[in-house]
Amino acid sequence: MSEAYRQPVLGVIGGSGVYDIDGLEGARWQTVESPFGDVSDQILRGTLDGLEMAFLPRHGRGHVLAPTDVNYRANIDALKRAGVTEILSVSAVGSLAEDLPPGTFVIADQFIDRTFAREKSFFGKGLVAHVSMAHPVSAWLGDRVEEVLADLAIPHRRGGTYLCMEGPQFSTLAESNLYRQWGCHVIGMTNMPEAKLAREAEIAYCTVAMVTDFDCWHPDHDHVSVEAVVRVLLQNADKARSLVKAMPAKLKDRPYPLPDGSHRSLDNAIITHPDRRNPGMARKLSAVAGRVLG
Repeated sequence: MSEAYRQPVLGVIGGSGVYDIDGLEGARWQTVESPFGDVSDQILRGTLDGLEMAFLPRHGRGHVLAPTDVNYRANIDALKRAGVTEILSVSAVGSLAEDLPPGTFVIADQFIDRTFAREKSFFGKGLVAHVSMAHPVSAWLGDRVEEVLADLAIPHRRGGTYLCMEGPQFSTLAESNLYRQWGCHVIGMTNMPEAKLAREAEIAYCTVAMVTDFDCWHPDHDHVSVEAVVRVLLQNADKARSLVKAMPAKLKDRPYPLPDGSHRSLDNAIITHPDRRNPGMARKLSAVAGRVLG
C-alpha cells in the first residue's frame, strides 16, 4: 500500500458499557497476536457504511480486566497490525466541573497522567525514541467527532483536560479537590498510556470521555445511587454507538497524512543511531514503527 495515501480504517476502543458494535457488515471476531503480550480480547472486524472498522473492548468482553491490568501496548500494537489509522477511544469518566453534568461527552484534548504501574512506551533499551505529547490527540479527528455530536444533539464539550489516575479505587476528596485546582475537567482510569502509545504508533487518536457522575468533590456525590450511575452509563453507551455509526461519512474523504501530524509523529523521534539499534527490538516494533525503521 502506498504511503502517499492510506484508506481510513477506524478503530474503536470501547470502555465501560461499550463491549461491541452492532450493524457491522461481515462482522467477525479476529485474533490478533502482539509481541507485547496479551491483547484485551479479539478484535471485531467488519465494515460500516463502506468504512473498515476494528473494535476492541478495552476491558474484554464481560469486563474482566481492571484498568491497571489492561495491556495497553498489546492493544495499540494489535490495532496497528489490523491496519487501523484512526482510533476513537470511548470511556466512562467522572466530572470535575459543575458545568459538565452526567450525560455530557467531553472531547478531551489534554491529559495529566497520574498512573504509575503501566508500561508507557513501545521503545526502550536498544531503541530509544522521544515522541512529542504537547498536543496528544488529533485535532482533525476531534473536529469530526464534534460535528457528529452536534448533529446528534448530544450534550458535549470540545476540549478539556482528562486526569488519568491509576485506580482501581476512586479518588479521595482531597485528591478530587486538588485535580480541580489543577484545572482538570474529567477523571478516568484508562486513557493513559493509551493516548501516548497511539501517538508512538502514528495512529490518529481521539478521546470521547462520557460523564457518568460527578467525582467526590461534588456535594451531591454521596447521594448518587449505583442504579443512577448505571442508568447514565447505559444511556451513554447507546449514544456512543450512535456516534460510531455516524463516523464513516466524516472519514471517507479524510486527507492522508493528516495535517495535524498524527500520522507522522515518529518523524525525527528515534534517537538511537541505526548502527546501534537492537535488531530484536526493531523486529518487535515492526508494526508500530515500521515506516521509519524500514
